[in-house]
Amino acid sequence: MPEPPHNWGRWGDGDQLGTLNLLTPERVLAALGAARTGRVLGLALPIKGATSGTAPAGVPHMAGRPLPQHFMSIDGGDYAAGTRAIGAGLRTADDALVLSPHGTTTHMDALCHMWTGDTLYNGHPADRVRSYGAGRLGIEHAAGRGVIARGVLFDAARHRGVERLDARDRVGAEELAEMAAAAGADAPRAGDAVLLRTGWPLAWAEDPARYQGAQPGLGADAGRWLAERDVALVAADNTAVQGLNAGGRSDEDLRDDLHLTLLWRHGIHLAEMLWLEELAAALAAEDRSDFLFIALPLPVHGGTASPVNPVAVL
Repeated sequence: MPEPPHNWGRWGDGDQLGTLNLLTPERVLAALGAARTGRVLGLALPIKGATSGTAPAGVPHMAGRPLPQHFMSIDGGDYAAGTRAIGAGLRTADDALVLSPHGTTTHMDALCHMWTGDTLYNGHPADRVRSYGAGRLGIEHAAGRGVIARGVLFDAARHRGVERLDARDRVGAEELAEMAAAAGADAPRAGDAVLLRTGWPLAWAEDPARYQGAQPGLGADAGRWLAERDVALVAADNTAVQGLNAGGRSDEDLRDDLHLTLLWRHGIHLAEMLWLEELAAALAAEDRSDFLFIALPLPVHGGTASPVNPVAVL
């Protein structure tokens, strides 16, 4: 069992939802009130396969991670096959997609994604995560509940008056508290989805190598600050929520590693590689920070993550 504080046992020894348990019917209904204009904004990066022309140079992704493979299983040259299958006079196309969500597309981490020692979140045995999938804490549990919550944007780039943060920048607990006070929206509340904007996807257009090196993100004390406020989910527009060094690793030790603090100790799901530029501009124009946040992972049985297409309803 991890050192306190943690959420192990809070929702029972068999719990596999973590802080998604906070999304009670009452909180979901209350979250709907954060949608005031009905405007919907998509928060996902596009999925473009490595075989789609210039896609590898066009979509942010981590170095060394396999790009999505998207190809047509029935294309323009297969009209005859489609006609035989469906009926005379009809034409069809079909495709196939193979992807590894971590580091290549907007995704949500399952609670089995990271741990230390021999146990996963809530004491589930780590040896249940095998080559055929995770027998405990797979993303299918989050998919069964979904994330429908009040979202709160912490726009760290705007707070610092820059277009994007520098790779060495870390957003700490004190800065989160400053942004929360400025928002004046009781942010964050228990059960909220907290979104962090660093502006880091903009670095890809400047230089993909810069994007794939060190990157800004939350500091260790920020993770503890968010856990203390009982948030349901933490999402960011970088690839790891926390900041990374040039080697693609966290500078913190195991006690302070943000993935371990949030995923492993507290059961707080993470969502990474969001696109937050339009949302940030819209919220700034309306002088607000909260909205209705919806993210529905795929029910990939035993999956350590799932691609998601999150949306904000203003």
